[in-house]
Amino acid sequence: MTLDFPVIFLLSTHLGSEELQQLEDQIPTLTYDINEAEVVLGKVFRKERALFELRRLKLDTTEVAPAERSPTPSPRPSKRIRLSTPALSVLGSSDIESDTCSEGEIQRRLIGPKKPVDPTVKVVKLAWFTKSIEAGEVLPMTEYIVYEGRKIPKEKPKPRPEPEDIMRRALADASSSPSRPRSSYGHSGNSHKRTTYDTHPVVPSKRPPPLLHQTTSEHDIDEHLPPIPAYLHTTYSCQRPSPIHPPNEAFIEELLKIRTARTLMGDKIGVRAYSSAIATVTAYPYEIQTPSEVARLPGCGAKIAGLFQEFKETGFLFEAREDETDPKLAVLKQFYEIWGVGEGTAREFYNKGWRDLDDIIEHGWNSLIRVQQIGVKYYDEFLIKIPRKEVEQISEVILAHANKIRKGFEMVIVGGYRRGKKESGDVDVILSHRDEEATAGFVERIVISLENDKYITHTLSLTTKNTERGQVPVAWKGSMSKVPGTGFDTLDKALVVWQEPGNKKNLHRRVDIIISPWKTAGCAVLGWTSGTTFQRDLRRYCKKEKNLKFDSSGVRSRVDGSWVDLESDGKGNPAPDMLTAERRIFDKLGLEWRPPEERCTN
Repeated sequence: MTLDFPVIFLLSTHLGSEELQQLEDQIPTLTYDINEAEVVLGKVFRKERALFELRRLKLDTTEVAPAERSPTPSPRPSKRIRLSTPALSVLGSSDIESDTCSEGEIQRRLIGPKKPVDPTVKVVKLAWFTKSIEAGEVLPMTEYIVYEGRKIPKEKPKPRPEPEDIMRRALADASSSPSRPRSSYGHSGNSHKRTTYDTHPVVPSKRPPPLLHQTTSEHDIDEHLPPIPAYLHTTYSCQRPSPIHPPNEAFIEELLKIRTARTLMGDKIGVRAYSSAIATVTAYPYEIQTPSEVARLPGCGAKIAGLFQEFKETGFLFEAREDETDPKLAVLKQFYEIWGVGEGTAREFYNKGWRDLDDIIEHGWNSLIRVQQIGVKYYDEFLIKIPRKEVEQISEVILAHANKIRKGFEMVIVGGYRRGKKESGDVDVILSHRDEEATAGFVERIVISLENDKYITHTLSLTTKNTERGQVPVAWKGSMSKVPGTGFDTLDKALVVWQEPGNKKNLHRRVDIIISPWKTAGCAVLGWTSGTTFQRDLRRYCKKEKNLKFDSSGVRSRVDGSWVDLESDGKGNPAPDMLTAERRIFDKLGLEWRPPEERCTN
């Protein structure tokens, strides 16, 4: 039975990506528009923090005195839909729009006239929701309220025209133009011309309003759109082909820049939403020609359609150029590019008043961890991409040293190189041996060997968690959960700085050396090869569809926490090589095989 919760907006603050996804799936009345919310739910425990979150989300309120508070939310219609669902839209906060019609139209069709938005909002501790779920009823929230405020109405903006109205007006005065031939994989590639983008356009001071106008020829094209491939109707990008050079690559590059900006600003919901939209557009096998062609794609909707219209007219997206007009975003982007600095640390540096690398060196050098110090020291060198030939040369040296220590080691170069990139940001290699005793503690031995021959200049991180627990695949819960070295991706690995010896002018490179036991090497290769969204959706697929937990160190049952062998044959014989082991995982998970070149989900 679905519980009758008030309309809830979920704060992403202090929530991990998996926890956030799980909570979103559990909330039946979730909205992504805080102005609609009756309850703002999150890990918030002080009124000051609650006020900060409301200000950050641009919701102005005046506090309601405790004596004036109502113990329960105002009554709502018995039949309610989720106001802004991921199925209908993919963007958080104010970006949310319906895929095919306005919110008002959805309300009229499904639940009648739209209910007035509640004039008050309560910021409530997450425990109220979780305990309500456990109890099977909506509990009184009085003791969980952190803050209650009355919403201050904003000045009413001019009504935004619906996409359908814009289309109709555009058709009335459209002029015909010849339609372009459609193209699919193998034909269009990088055919989209980015004339304005390639010449570094001058960014306007104000963003032009998006207008979804349509010419007569575009209308004719929409009448004969190709069918959406069946694989695009799944929510899992691990079930789709995602090529390295999709037909709409130029548009995707612009969306990636917006996603980076959302990452830097801490918008977790927006980041995941853009990731989903990017994954969909990447897997779409035709060059997009009209905004309405975008709007019909699962996980896109009117927002992405509007961005495509802007891109089509200008060759770039204004929001993707914000780092050129917003000084704060430009600084955050530079800090984020430092090896060892994530988005949270970048914001922390900015809040300390630092505005460039010199400020970090002058005012904060001693507060940096060693990885960050190295990242600052070799900042310019690490930004220079590594050609495929150099990746292969570095990998050959690593394999030669491995076999010099112990014969029989095999290696797979993973990461962007295996997905087909011409240049890589770093070098990722996986080493394995058919004798399990050979891989135990081996990461330390190979690092020492490479250091002695002057290839490794700095060892930034060296973990031996897999060796410490006897190379037994770790259970995700249960009796083994307290064994040292448990957690996500518990393989032995070393993150090092590499420099070809003999000339101090040779560039410093980032290299990751991963050691995997043979029995789970396929999982290591699969995890370290695939694009970020592909990996995320593979874990989600295993959880939702198979009740399994996947990571690069193995697959475990979510029922009893035991290791699930997906790499041996039917008789228990190990795979003949690491690539065969990887294929078997696809097969036993019920997934169609996707070669590395089709796992480029960014």
